[in-house]
Amino acid sequence: MHILRLDATARQNGSITRTLNDEIIERLKGLGSVEVLERNLSEALPQLSETWIGANFTAPEDRSEAQTRELGLSDQLIAEVEKADILLIGLPIYNFGVPAALKSWIDHIARAGVTFRYTENGPEGLLKGKRAIVAVASGGTELGSDYDFATGYLRHVLGFVGITDVVFVAADKMAVDADASLAAARQNIADLKLAA
Repeated sequence: MHILRLDATARQNGSITRTLNDEIIERLKGLGSVEVLERNLSEALPQLSETWIGANFTAPEDRSEAQTRELGLSDQLIAEVEKADILLIGLPIYNFGVPAALKSWIDHIARAGVTFRYTENGPEGLLKGKRAIVAVASGGTELGSDYDFATGYLRHVLGFVGITDVVFVAADKMAVDADASLAAARQNIADLKLAA
């Protein structure tokens, strides 16, 4: 089993989402052989630029060497997702939404003709047959509330590229009752249905 672990928090120490991701990895290891590729998104992916957009909308066979290089990181990030059976995403909710680091990763991997395409029936995601487990932490935002703009967005964008099996493990409202929030998240991990 190939797992792509994405940590989007700026915190290197004391992070709830990193701790939950660690615990989910341990649970997954109980299923047998597990290979984990870790990507720390807090190490700042570059924002999309005009040069990147120009390269992306140039047909692959017509790209210059410079354009191919410009898309190199995006191609690598997409290859990591393509190889993964499970995406394990650490999602701290910042100001009611996803961290800029995670949004930047999304911008790099959501590419027309590569990870999704437009058809006569509408868009079709091309990264099918994968699962996403999302470890969420928030200070005051309740998962699924009217002011949670993070989890609905992430579910939508993952579905847009073809990943429709998305499960959330939530330690939400940590500022209200941290002990209860962590206990609920750990129960979510224990209850995860991991078999095919």
